[in-house]
Amino acid sequence: MARTGLAGGLYAITDHREETPEQLVRRVEQAILGGARLIQYRDKPSDPTRRRTRAAALLALCRQYAVALIINDDPELAATIGAHGVHLGAGDASIAAARERLGPRAIIGASCYNRLECARAAVAEGADYVAFGRFFQSHSKPEAVAANRELLTRARRELPVPIAAIGGITPENGAGLVAAGASLLAVIHGVFGQPDVQAAARAYAGLFDPVKRET
Repeated sequence: MARTGLAGGLYAITDHREETPEQLVRRVEQAILGGARLIQYRDKPSDPTRRRTRAAALLALCRQYAVALIINDDPELAATIGAHGVHLGAGDASIAAARERLGPRAIIGASCYNRLECARAAVAEGADYVAFGRFFQSHSKPEAVAANRELLTRARRELPVPIAAIGGITPENGAGLVAAGASLLAVIHGVFGQPDVQAAARAYAGLFDPVKRET
């Protein structure tokens, strides 16, 4: 099932609320039912045992729905539980090291912030997708560097891999990013910070409906 979800759509990224594994699974299931095509488990502050327990529970859910689970920053955890891939940022393991650990079928994504040259290098090293952002004021990463829509357009023209946009994306401003070249909208608070996770996810997923985009 490698590269499932990379064709485009909502890329839902978990937050690190204090919740049980059952609560986390329930919320992620609602995101998938709302149309999320790719899930990332992101939980930087937690201890390894908590992270492994929650990641394994999410993997079982994602397999049930044939949706890929990506682990944030941690190739070893991805390998341990058999996740579909890993997302790497600055200061994390190299793409080459992650590929060696996870194998040729794993999905490896790379944060490239607002730097097209970083994305070119990531693709050359073997990244399966690249992510740019933040594009708007971000609830989760308020200090992140700013990117613009022109970057998406240039990247779409040059790069042979899917492009994710992240940072302050809402259903109202996300359509412009899709039009500019984003094939994935990566969202944390806009999905998991909402009282109705499924409805929130559905609003983002609708941005990728060709009929709705034309109306």
